[in-house]
Amino acid sequence: MTVQSSLLGPVTVDTTGLSSFIPEEAIASDLRETVDADAAMIHAIIAKSLGKERLLPRETATLLNVRDPELLQDIFRGAEQLKQAVYGNRIVLFAPLYVGNRCINNCSYCGFRSENSNCQRTTLTEQGLQDEVEALIDHGHKRVIMVYGEHPQYDAEFIAKTVEQVYRVKKGRGEIRRININAAPLDLAGFARVKEAGIGTYQVFQETYHQETYESVHLAGPKSNYLWRLHALDRAMEAGIDDVGIGALMGLYDWRFEVMGLLHHTIHLEERFGVGPHTISFPRIEPAQGSAFADAPPSGVSDADFKHLVAVLRLAVPYTGLILTARESVEMRNEVMRFGVSQMDAGSSIGIGSYAGEDEAEDKSQFELGDTRTLDEVIAELCRANYIPSFCTGCYRLGRTGEHFMEFAVPGFVKRFCQPNALLTFTEYLEDYALPATKKIGLELVEKQLAEMADQAMRERVEQRLQKIYAGARDLFF
Repeated sequence: MTVQSSLLGPVTVDTTGLSSFIPEEAIASDLRETVDADAAMIHAIIAKSLGKERLLPRETATLLNVRDPELLQDIFRGAEQLKQAVYGNRIVLFAPLYVGNRCINNCSYCGFRSENSNCQRTTLTEQGLQDEVEALIDHGHKRVIMVYGEHPQYDAEFIAKTVEQVYRVKKGRGEIRRININAAPLDLAGFARVKEAGIGTYQVFQETYHQETYESVHLAGPKSNYLWRLHALDRAMEAGIDDVGIGALMGLYDWRFEVMGLLHHTIHLEERFGVGPHTISFPRIEPAQGSAFADAPPSGVSDADFKHLVAVLRLAVPYTGLILTARESVEMRNEVMRFGVSQMDAGSSIGIGSYAGEDEAEDKSQFELGDTRTLDEVIAELCRANYIPSFCTGCYRLGRTGEHFMEFAVPGFVKRFCQPNALLTFTEYLEDYALPATKKIGLELVEKQLAEMADQAMRERVEQRLQKIYAGARDLFF
């Protein structure tokens, strides 16, 4: 199939034999027929989720339709209980690293869209990328997600080489240990090349699962092909990338439909590859320079509905990581962390070259951020709320990914491995980068968590590694 690019002429993507696995009529039916379920049914669905069993589409639709305030609180309490059981009180932190904003797509809601003549197009040079990574290391980051526009310059070889460069950067005791990718869909050979570079999770967001809406907002470029994008992560997994991330941009269409679309995408991957997505993202549309559409999205999601969708997602997919971005306000992030989120970005900057000192110019950014706190400020607030900030990368580097990750996750080993590793990586941050006040409350939290660790043998092993960290050792994990 040939799709039109307003900049480079026709672009060909092959969708031969592909069809949609998003059953739009069934979703509409499930949402229509599960209104006003009684309390007993709602409680039974929550109980199923608390047994760490993924919900069926109709069960998820039932929770999405709840409007009774008391039943909503039951959903929030159930999501909070489930999150604590699976993930404990840790929050994994990362930073976005924007590599370039050249783009041949014309997406109505995006500041990078090809027809936005006000966008200052730029791509990091090798030195610019080096400077950005060194700045991120200076802040204390260990995990990044690299973000690219969709442009012929940003092909698989370019992505792979920039990933390899970031992994080579060392500064003091710091380094980036895990690189995830948010970039355009690739073909099989392209995905195989970026896997070779050592990437972690590859994210491709469908934006909206409603095909008519999708086609109405993606006006030109390869992204206008719904099926090519929908099947992108199938190709990634066929190429051997077993950690993938899905997402929907909330505000393009009815948020309930999008949650159902995310669930059906999860089911599709489970049925075809034996494992679902590693992460799900659910960003809301934020104002974007040069986009009147983004200033007033057609299906804007209220704060109340946003909390609802996060809680339902947590219950629907108990073992899938939920990512909350800095698009949201500090207040909203603090609230939904409690009952759903396991990962979030912190100390984020989305301008090209902005970590190394350039201003985060509006004409270089994709959208506006709601949380502009520094990494240290975020960590200090997490500590005060009794969360353990984690920079852990142990599972990925020991091969506990994809199906193997689920082998460990389902019996509850996530909490067993990740809690100790979180304490170790957090202590590294406190020793090397934290401001004095943050270091004080952070070390107090570490001691508190150690005292509460029920497994005496594990506590002793963690304490031994902590002593090595205090003595200067780094990158210790279980």
